[in-house]
Amino acid sequence: MMFATELLVGGLLAASTVLGAALTRVEYPNNATSKAQMWVYVPDKAVANPPIIVVIHSCQSSAESYSRNSKIPWKQGSDKKGYITVWPSAPNSCWDVSSPRSLKNGGGGDSQAISNMIVHALDKYKGDPARVFVTGGSSGGMMSNVLAATYPYLISAVSLYSGVPAGCFVSSSGGVAQWNNSCSGGSSRATPEAWGNVVRAMYPGYAGARPRMQVWHGSADGTLAPQNYQETIKQWTNVFGYPQTAVSSVKNFPERNYQTDNYGDHLQGIYATGVGHSVPSNLTASEQWFGL
Repeated sequence: MMFATELLVGGLLAASTVLGAALTRVEYPNNATSKAQMWVYVPDKAVANPPIIVVIHSCQSSAESYSRNSKIPWKQGSDKKGYITVWPSAPNSCWDVSSPRSLKNGGGGDSQAISNMIVHALDKYKGDPARVFVTGGSSGGMMSNVLAATYPYLISAVSLYSGVPAGCFVSSSGGVAQWNNSCSGGSSRATPEAWGNVVRAMYPGYAGARPRMQVWHGSADGTLAPQNYQETIKQWTNVFGYPQTAVSSVKNFPERNYQTDNYGDHLQGIYATGVGHSVPSNLTASEQWFGL
């Protein structure tokens, strides 16, 4: 009987150890006007000087609900590999990727609030500043693009799903978190140089390193038209000085009916034929892009 009791207690202790990690709200120094919340998931076995991955939710969601989405497997990846995930939670129903406050370095919008979260996470958890990564889907994919443009020096790589070019959702009225029908419908088109200028204008004079960009989109996306994939590729090829034609392509990779196009060391596009909005996160491929 004692042996059975010991087994029961030991099992309970083991279970409590496995289940100890939880998504937790964290207060952070925020000098932005945006009041986005910061949530963090620290795995039970975090590695020393952990990578920091920022996971940005879609519209009509939150850090808590997005972390429970079965198509968003970053908590499981954190448990397996020991990195820390930061889950921003928007103050509006969607992320602000439309106002001047968010589309400018130091402008005070949602992008600045998330940059503050990154800085705080690096300090609080002794994270590795050379391994800060950003991912997100839909509105979170849009914000991933905006962060790459506004705070490039904080981020090593981005893997964004089903977004639009940085600055595509700009509001003519300057409104916060405004929907843009022209952009969402795929009618906002420009030359590569014009799109590249949009990125450069978000942080004028910046000449430092920029994050490596991995862009995913589905051919059957009825919310953010597939043309946005092409426009995003045009934007970042110009920023990196790459040709518009991929230097290599792999069909049926990383999944069947997906095609991976490589434009250079800093830009990869993945187009998913027959997939709608939003392309499910591919933990393996995104982690590989991040060097994890």
